[in-house]
Amino acid sequence: MDVIGQDLGFPEGPVVMADGSVIVVEVMGQRVTRCWAGGRKEVVCAVPGGPNGAAIGPDGALWLCNNGGIGYDGPRGEGRIERIDLATGRLERVWDSCAGEPLGAPNDLVFDAAGQVWFTDMGPFHWAPWGMSGKAFGGLCCGSGDGSAVRRINRGAISYNGVGLSPDGRHVYVADTYAARVYRFDARAEEQTPRFLAAIPGDARLDSLAITAAGNLCVATLMNGGISTVTPDGQVTHFPIAHERHVTNIAFGGADMRDAYVTLSGRGEVVRLRWAEPGLKLHFNA
Repeated sequence: MDVIGQDLGFPEGPVVMADGSVIVVEVMGQRVTRCWAGGRKEVVCAVPGGPNGAAIGPDGALWLCNNGGIGYDGPRGEGRIERIDLATGRLERVWDSCAGEPLGAPNDLVFDAAGQVWFTDMGPFHWAPWGMSGKAFGGLCCGSGDGSAVRRINRGAISYNGVGLSPDGRHVYVADTYAARVYRFDARAEEQTPRFLAAIPGDARLDSLAITAAGNLCVATLMNGGISTVTPDGQVTHFPIAHERHVTNIAFGGADMRDAYVTLSGRGEVVRLRWAEPGLKLHFNA
């Protein structure tokens, strides 16, 4: 396991770039950072709030979920979708509402072949002077890649987090953090009810995910830290990562797509390891 980036403020959302670098968000650091093997890193853009999931869009920009500050002592309930022009570092807000309702805490996103962006809304936490006092429901949304329209696909979810697309583009998968369950949607832009796929056993919470070329889901797993693999028919296996309870995301890259870049947020690291099967190439990553 090679350390690609370290001393990061709760890294998430790894995006593997064509030059071999990896872009990550720093949730606690409120910025986006590019890391190279050997330890070099540079800040791409400061992002106030809570930058979370990230993906390259059809416009070549880096699109972000911003959860508004969930998980640290700052503003909450100001969720939005943003994008960064990687050539200039300019940050732009795309959406902060959907169907007339404010976004709660957008968490992760993925683009389909048509350029639509699918993103999860974790739902904001409610805070009182003594700490967290409750949590709102979240759901799944779908928007156009030009930023012109966005709609809700599902609402009332406990804590949707990771999101990914099947290799044939027919299905959208989501991971629910606190329920430790994975659900499947049809990839059609209309409101619908999810289908249960699998539950992750043991002391588990689910975070973001990536899909392999064979269609298996690799879900970053909190608490019993590691990567849980879920097959399309719901079979579950677990790859543990020792001494890390906050394994938060995974992305694939390399010439054979078997380099797995994993964010170990408790350690403040993004690491690279070899995976047993190749990952699925994302539509707009060069």
